Amino acid sequence: MTDPIKVATDVESQWLKAMRAQFAGMTGGLAPEVYVLAWLDWCTNLAQRPATQLELGGMAASKAIDSWTFALNALGGKPLAPAEADNRYGVEAWRHWPYNVYANSYRNVADWWQAALAGVPGVEAANARTLKLMGSNALEAVSPANYLATNPELLDTTRAESGRNLLRGMHLWLKDLELLFARDAVPRDKPFVVGRDVAVTPGKVVMRNPLVELIQYDPVTPSVYAEPIVILPAWIMKYYILDLSPANSLVRYLVSQGHTVFMVSWKNPGPGDRDLGLDDYLQLGVRDVIETVAAIAPQSAMHMVGYCIGGTLLSIAAAAMAAQGERRIASLSLLAAQTDFSEPGELSLFISPAQLEMLEAAMQRTGVLTAEQMGGAFALLRSRDLLWVPAVNKYLRGQEIKPNDLMSWNADGTRMPCRMHTEYLRELYLHNKLARGEFVAQGERVDLSAVRWPMFVVGTETDHVAPWRSVYKARGLTRSNDYTFLLTSGGHNAGIVSGPVHPRRRHRMLSWSDETTSLSPEDWQHTAVLTEGSWWPSWQRWLVAHSSPTELAARVPGSDAAGFPALSDAPGDYVKQA
Repeated sequence: MTDPIKVATDVESQWLKAMRAQFAGMTGGLAPEVYVLAWLDWCTNLAQRPATQLELGGMAASKAIDSWTFALNALGGKPLAPAEADNRYGVEAWRHWPYNVYANSYRNVADWWQAALAGVPGVEAANARTLKLMGSNALEAVSPANYLATNPELLDTTRAESGRNLLRGMHLWLKDLELLFARDAVPRDKPFVVGRDVAVTPGKVVMRNPLVELIQYDPVTPSVYAEPIVILPAWIMKYYILDLSPANSLVRYLVSQGHTVFMVSWKNPGPGDRDLGLDDYLQLGVRDVIETVAAIAPQSAMHMVGYCIGGTLLSIAAAAMAAQGERRIASLSLLAAQTDFSEPGELSLFISPAQLEMLEAAMQRTGVLTAEQMGGAFALLRSRDLLWVPAVNKYLRGQEIKPNDLMSWNADGTRMPCRMHTEYLRELYLHNKLARGEFVAQGERVDLSAVRWPMFVVGTETDHVAPWRSVYKARGLTRSNDYTFLLTSGGHNAGIVSGPVHPRRRHRMLSWSDETTSLSPEDWQHTAVLTEGSWWPSWQRWLVAHSSPTELAARVPGSDAAGFPALSDAPGDYVKQA
């Protein structure tokens, strides 16, 4: 007999999910209650603290007096710098009335709001981070630099071009509007085409399963190191971030140094892949790959490399395989990859129970999380650089953006299967089960302390996806007695894709030779030696030092492939999926 209470509960649950999905469509996947509750937390605590109210009131009065005093001085016609700490207002045009008054008043208002949102005691830490995000985005939206009437540089440009910049901007806006509503439309002029301009290192697809293609690259040296390099990029991005233009292709660099290189190319999931989970990614994306490489190159163990969440997945797989006595791994290299998510950086702003419920409801409707939804979240974290500056340049200056290879790759987004992304965000980000030793993969609890292979871990100084201090925590979770941590300048992508020679890059590196010695991140920074230039040569020397002294004759992929013939030329089919 059917339980009417259970039926009513199920109906209510389905109704709530449907409502969340509808809200998610209107809010871009953001949970409104997160922002409402953060604001209420701030208001409630402020109302209970008269001293804080007086302090903020005094600061507001001081800022208002400063704005009025500045405006009166500016009326005299003498050039005055409006906001020396803000480079948006640094050119000469901003030093003259009334534009310096606009900029100065804006800067005072922005400074007050930033201090007010951050300066109320008692506000929960998560709410404080949410308020900072809300405040910064609201303040960026009202900057006088963003509008024609209040930006003297834009007005000068418009006068000099007799308004032609605005006509060009209108044309670009209409083109973008057309692409927005024609969801299946593909930009007509792609400056970087996969297989023609990027992802051009020669190779063969030697294995394909329902989730990955495995590419083996052609050798360019007569002999190669015995240990092949197997790279697992993140599935949140297409693999050719590591095989961009020839000058900054990590794959091409490694091949040129005498390494045999394998690359995992992930499928771009569709609605039919909604039930793919992390266990599927471990089996199809790691274990199947290791079995294939071991069959093709059985002479020795392999150097495993993981980038971003590909590195997180590799860490999970390595720990599970180490516990099972795996001997086919020679070393682990983790590039901007987190294993401890207790301090995940700015992305934590979008990780909360309410936010995840909203996101899951949206994914349940479509089966996937779209690239546009992920891109929107990243844009909110860097709204000035990713939204307002490009919009002003494009629509008001009439400057069509000419993307480089990295920008073109960034626009070539991928989707996330509903089940996998839910497991990833809840188990790792929200509950941090991997670092706590509670994560279960393929039916077994994963203990990172089982990892004892030589390790090379890379963090990037300005990474907002995987902050380097979070990446650094892998040292305390694993038990390698041959451990190196390297910190390079740059961000999550540009810092990793530095090319073998880069005049503006620098890096620090320090190694440990036992499994217990460690340093705090701050002590490590003071101890590690600073080296100018790209980190790639330093890593390549480490790989050589951890490879066999005997080299092997290079082999063409697929020619003698131990049951793995060439299926197609690189870059394969999966990377071209829209």
